[in-house]
Amino acid sequence: MAKSPSVRSPRFSQQARVVLPGSEKAAPTNAVHVKATPGKAKITVSLVVRRKEPLKINKRGGRLAGPVRVSRAEYKKHHIAAPADLQLVKAFARQFNLTVETDPTAATRRTVQLTGSAADIQEAFGVELNQKNIDGVEYRVREGNIQLPAALSGVVLAVMGLDNRPQAKPHFRVKKLEQRAGLAGSAASAPSSYTPPQVAEVYQWPANATGAGQTIGIIELGGGYRQADLKAYFKSLGIPAPVITAVNVDKAKNAPTTVSSADGEVMLDIEVAASVAPGAKIVVYFTPNTDQGFTDAITTAVHDTVNKPSVISLSWGAPEANWTAQAMTALDAACQSAAALGVTITVAAGDDGSTDGLTGNNVDFPASSPHVLSCGGTSLDANGSRLVNEVVWNDLAENDGATGGGVSNFFALPSWQANANVPAPSGATGGRGVPDVSGDADPYTGYQIRVDGQTTVIAGTSAVAPLWAGLVAVANQQLGTQVGFLQPAIYAAKAASAFNDVTEGNNGAFSAASGWDACTGLGSPIASKLIPLLAPATSKPTTPTTPPGKKKKKRSTSVASAGKKAEKTGAGRKSTEKAGKKAPVSKPARFAAGSKSSSLPVPPARRPRR
Repeated sequence: MAKSPSVRSPRFSQQARVVLPGSEKAAPTNAVHVKATPGKAKITVSLVVRRKEPLKINKRGGRLAGPVRVSRAEYKKHHIAAPADLQLVKAFARQFNLTVETDPTAATRRTVQLTGSAADIQEAFGVELNQKNIDGVEYRVREGNIQLPAALSGVVLAVMGLDNRPQAKPHFRVKKLEQRAGLAGSAASAPSSYTPPQVAEVYQWPANATGAGQTIGIIELGGGYRQADLKAYFKSLGIPAPVITAVNVDKAKNAPTTVSSADGEVMLDIEVAASVAPGAKIVVYFTPNTDQGFTDAITTAVHDTVNKPSVISLSWGAPEANWTAQAMTALDAACQSAAALGVTITVAAGDDGSTDGLTGNNVDFPASSPHVLSCGGTSLDANGSRLVNEVVWNDLAENDGATGGGVSNFFALPSWQANANVPAPSGATGGRGVPDVSGDADPYTGYQIRVDGQTTVIAGTSAVAPLWAGLVAVANQQLGTQVGFLQPAIYAAKAASAFNDVTEGNNGAFSAASGWDACTGLGSPIASKLIPLLAPATSKPTTPTTPPGKKKKKRSTSVASAGKKAEKTGAGRKSTEKAGKKAPVSKPARFAAGSKSSSLPVPPARRPRR
């Protein structure tokens, strides 16, 4: 039998070059050129490769316009990178003296990492790399487009890691100690705050639900946590400290420093998620703050078959205008994979109002991805477990931020938002409305959090993403299945009664209204009503049962019992008062006596923000 002729690798260096669509990167503002990147400097880049087959989209049923749910076996069979495409990338790497990094998940994540000298990297991708000083820090910078050999056109969808400028920022706000504008006397001097279990109780978390059997993944682009802080914090709540696993992505690691760093973000995320779903395991994926690190962390978490997160919380982001189109497309594709695999991703919508920190109206990404649950912010007034009032979080007048929200100029209007009266985008493209849902985010009605040995009050939409992640974990436990991509279910008309509709306030350009709005989305959750609606069409809600022969006991690790224990013993407040030099937490004077029903600190009264 004659041998088949061997297939020779194409000569990439002799091929015409084509622009990688969406790769254009703008020159940084206020940058000072230092020097050309040294030719011998080692650089690792991530190449995102196309799928073997596109994910299928539902056209009917309860998950309309969402990716068709598939098993991991089906995903691996049909939707990973094709072997031929991976071989083509490896051949390309060899011809430009680049090393293919060993990664058993490369095909599943559709990501190939190549390492080489800056000289070889520049030749391989047709770019020029320079060192530039931005705000006192030197970064490696590329500008303009990436040029690929013609044979890779359509095969490689993104190349990230050439530029290592910071891509995103955390969306948390620390409560300030000075008097808030518009308040006087005892109302101004008595800050209000809640423990996360108290907020969950206001939002009617199921009393005996803990998220047991679930894993919550948390993406962090900086900062770190200390076990001693977590032990002290959860002891104050009367909850066992969670089991936490740190996963290092792209050589990043758990690196706590000071209370003024991204540690505040890390501890806020862990402490909120783990205290409202105290039975869930927590896995923190630490990654560099670059578009490469961001995307690699999400693909790592989504396809983590060891820790198996059923929900992922993300509290970092940046305006869409600050991203390249290729990076947004690649990261959104990772979120689409999560949706297909039944993994929910909750994302903070931003803390800079309708401008998102730029001029005009802008929305934050990845909150604007149509495959994530975008989480906006409110200001919460609660008395015990009773919600007294809730308005749009807007402290722009005090320079303390406001919930993000608006309309994407990149992602089209999803069909499940077709009846939500989303305003038209400001550009020729886009239409996806942000956010989908909301929760307490005002630092003046924020969360008691321990970070780097201090207890303080922190909020921002960064708190809402882990809050909703905890709710999803609880829902997954209650329903006995992963709710996965839930937007089509929550936008259905019958879900309206499962939300506290926020109708007062604004975030700058957009005002709250009945139903969905570009400040608080559909509103904050009424968890006990919402969870039954999230069950996929093929599953039925399950009711936790007591083992035969045993009496039903009140679980000390449930959210409700944790909130009441902290309230009864004053543990949450005591820990704050002990470290209260930073942010004292006490009940306002006018509620300190003669109020029998006040089991939570009550925020000062204030006019709705318009």
